[in-house]
Amino acid sequence: MTPLLPVAATLALVSGAVASAPTEVALTAIETGQPEPILTDAWQAGEGSLGCFHTPLSLALLTETFAVYDAAEPRPVPQAPPCFDAAQIGADLASATAIAFLGARNIAPGVDRVVAVYPDGRAYVWQQPNDLAGKN
Repeated sequence: MTPLLPVAATLALVSGAVASAPTEVALTAIETGQPEPILTDAWQAGEGSLGCFHTPLSLALLTETFAVYDAAEPRPVPQAPPCFDAAQIGADLASATAIAFLGARNIAPGVDRVVAVYPDGRAYVWQQPNDLAGKN
């Protein structure tokens, strides 16, 4: 099994909340409702919570196993790594070119971690206020 690789050491402010950066990427399992780590490699992390990586897991496996996050809204952030194009990721989520998953709910009060994955394994992680998610 490939080890999980670390992300940045700190998270940026989102709606006044700060949470610790993940040391691995986890997605919330449909069956248990709990975040479970996934395989990752090829990390590119910026300051804060944003990151780009690759996962060898297929979208078919991910969608059967983990909770989809319908209210994903990646936003531009000045400290984002060059690989993180919030507008393109948002457009790809809207056109179903990529699928967003719930990483973890309430990583800080009112803030969720979201992960978008493409069919070729490219993936992006960010945090966003969960009031955008409603009851997702």
